Amino acid sequence: MKLDCYKLHEYVPELISARPRRDWMDKFTDRHPYRCLPLTMANSTGWEIVSQVGLTVEWDGGLGAESIKITADEEWPPVENVADSHFREGVLTFHTGYLFRTPPGWGVWVQGPPNAPKDGIYPLSGLVETDWLPFPFTMNWKFTRPCKVRFEKGEAFAFINLIEHNKMAENVQPVLRMLDDNEVLKQEYDEWAKSRGNFIDRLSSGETTALRQKWQRHYMRGENTSGEAADVHVTKRKMKEPKPPLPGL
Repeated sequence: MKLDCYKLHEYVPELISARPRRDWMDKFTDRHPYRCLPLTMANSTGWEIVSQVGLTVEWDGGLGAESIKITADEEWPPVENVADSHFREGVLTFHTGYLFRTPPGWGVWVQGPPNAPKDGIYPLSGLVETDWLPFPFTMNWKFTRPCKVRFEKGEAFAFINLIEHNKMAENVQPVLRMLDDNEVLKQEYDEWAKSRGNFIDRLSSGETTALRQKWQRHYMRGENTSGEAADVHVTKRKMKEPKPPLPGL
């Protein structure tokens, strides 16, 4: 399976495999947020489109395109080729510079970089039918208030991944159940809850072993509280870097 990424011109934003690191996660004592495996897996599962120039963007609260002022740190590429106010009303539009093509039944989910909050502006998500679309899509951010924001050179302004968009998704039937109806799962949950409560109590009381352990690692190790391992468990992901096609592809 492959994702064809057609450059619309030579000077397009760089497309790279997603990076797991986040500045705000690095700043925590002991880099605590990285203990949350779902966070780091989300950070690294996809590809980033990064800005080829630093931008300062300011919205004065007006509804017209002129209400958003975009200033680039460099003269090249022209700022209007990087971003503009296409939709107006406080919406900033980035041009990805790519026409993506996916296999039949697959689309591109485009959003902002996961777990990367940006004060004053919010990334809008979109599901694009890239298995037939003959033109590119844009990445849009909505200001949440009049303010000034920065997009640094090399900062991701879009994050893409592939998703099946055929009728199979609509065939999934959510079923509401009581946990008590599943005896095995209920027992596993009760064992976890007891273990979790016990560990928190030990940690709060300053027990040496708990303080040294710092946190429980059941999910990180992919096992339940009894030590039984999951059939499939992934702790790191490195997406393939975009590259020129091989002969015949």
